[in-house]
Amino acid sequence: MELNFFKFKTTVFLCLFGTTLVSAQQITDQPGISLNDFSSFKAPGKSWSLANSVIANPNIEGELNAVTGSGILVNKPSKKNQGFDLFTAASHGNMILELDYLMAKGANSGVYLQSNYEIQLFDSWGKKKSVSSDNGGIYERWDDSKPVGNQGFGGYAPRQNASKAPGLWQHLKIAFQAPQFDAAGNKVANARILTAELNGVLIHDNVELFGPTRGGNGKEVALGPLRLQGDHGAVAFRNIKIAKLPSDMLNGKKSDGGPDPIYIDATSNTMIRSFVDFAPRQRAVHAISVGSQKDVHYSYDLDNGLLLQGWHGEFIDATPMWDGRGNGTSKARGAITPFSAKQRPALAQLSNLQAAWPADSTGTGFRTKGYVMDDKDMPEFKYNIYGTQVTDAIKPLDSGKGLSRTITIDKPVSGLYVLLANANAIQELAKGLYLIDGQAYYLELDEIADKPIIRDVDGRKEFIILLGSKLKYFISF
Repeated sequence: MELNFFKFKTTVFLCLFGTTLVSAQQITDQPGISLNDFSSFKAPGKSWSLANSVIANPNIEGELNAVTGSGILVNKPSKKNQGFDLFTAASHGNMILELDYLMAKGANSGVYLQSNYEIQLFDSWGKKKSVSSDNGGIYERWDDSKPVGNQGFGGYAPRQNASKAPGLWQHLKIAFQAPQFDAAGNKVANARILTAELNGVLIHDNVELFGPTRGGNGKEVALGPLRLQGDHGAVAFRNIKIAKLPSDMLNGKKSDGGPDPIYIDATSNTMIRSFVDFAPRQRAVHAISVGSQKDVHYSYDLDNGLLLQGWHGEFIDATPMWDGRGNGTSKARGAITPFSAKQRPALAQLSNLQAAWPADSTGTGFRTKGYVMDDKDMPEFKYNIYGTQVTDAIKPLDSGKGLSRTITIDKPVSGLYVLLANANAIQELAKGLYLIDGQAYYLELDEIADKPIIRDVDGRKEFIILLGSKLKYFISF
C-alpha cells in the first residue's frame, strides 16, 4: 500500500519528524512513507516530469529518455529549459531516507537533507579513488577562515567508490540525525550522518556535520524540507521512502560488535578459494574470487564454469571463513552485481531451441582442469565438456568499469550454446549492447557472427548464443 503522506496536515508531519514522535507502533506498521509523485513536493520546475521508465545510454553524454507515466521523478534540464531543485512541501528532522536514483552519463545532482546538508550524486563510475565531490561524498560548509579539510569545504569522501554505471539504478540509504537546539534557539549539537550506504556498501559512519553545505539555505534548523538537486544534469528518482530513526541509533550509538573483521585487499592481482553465497539460498562450494588492482573483482564457480558476480571497490571480507571455526564463506566488500541466480553449466549442447538448459553437468563429461596464469597474473580457467576443452578468460577492463570474457574451445561441438544471462528482463539498447535484469548491468557482444536468442523460461528471460570456436563479450556495471 502506498501512502501519500504529504496529503496529511503539515502539523502531523512535524510531529512525526520533530522532537515529538508518534508511537513506534504507528510507524512500524507501515512499509514507509513514499514520495513518488509531485503531490508531496512544492511546484516543480518545467524540467521535472513523471515517468514509468527511463533509459540512459552509458556512452552518450547527458542522454536520458523517459516514457511518460508514474512512479519515477525525472529531471532533464537543458539550455532552453533551466533545471530547478525540488523541495518537499513539509519538513523533516531525524529520519531514515531511502531512494533509488539513475543518472545520465556525466550528470551531477545531490540530495540535501533539511535543504542544507548535501550527499553528492555524480557520475563517478570507474574512478579508483573518491573525493568528497564524487558520488556519495558529503559536502561540508564553506568557511574561508578554515583550511580545506574535514571542517572546511573539503567535506568527506566516501570510504570506497561503490558507484554504478550511468543508466543503472543505484540505491542510497541514509540515517540522519538533525541538529539540536535549546529553548533559546541556540544550537547545542551538530547534525550527523549516522550511516550512509550506497548500493549496499557502508560509505559513511557517524559523520558530524559542522555546518551547512555551501549550496544549502545557510541557516541550520530543527526541521527542514528534503531537497533534490535539479540544476546540474539529467537524473531520475524512484522508491523514495522516509521512516522513523530508531532511538538506538541516536548520537552514533553502536552495539557491541562481533569479531574484528579479517579483510583481504587486492594490492596485486589476488585469488581466494572459498564458499560463495551469490544469490538467495544459493551457495557455490567450489568457487574462487579474483581481485584486481583496478578495483573490479569477480567470483567464479569452478564446478560449472559460471560467472557468479562482480563488484567494484574493496576486495574480500574473510571473517566468516577464518574467524573461529568459520563456515567456509567469504563476502565481497564492494557494490555487488549478481550475474547468476542459480548454479547451472555456463555451456550446454541443445538439440533445438526449445530444449531446456541442463540443471547440472551430469552427462556432459564436465571435468575441471584448473587454470593457467596470463602475463598479467590473471587466471584463465580450463575445463572439459562435451569432448572439447574450454578456456574461459575473464579480465578486468583497463578502465576499471567492468569485465571482459573470452570463451574459446579447441574442437567444434554442434549445438553448443553459451548462457549469457538468465534475468527478469533483457533489452537491446543498440546493436550488440543489452541492458540486463531491470537495469542492473550492461552486456555488450564483440564481433558476433550469430545473433543471440532471448527465450522465455519459467517467467524469466534466458539469453543464449551459439558458440563457434570463440566468443568475446563485455560486462559493465
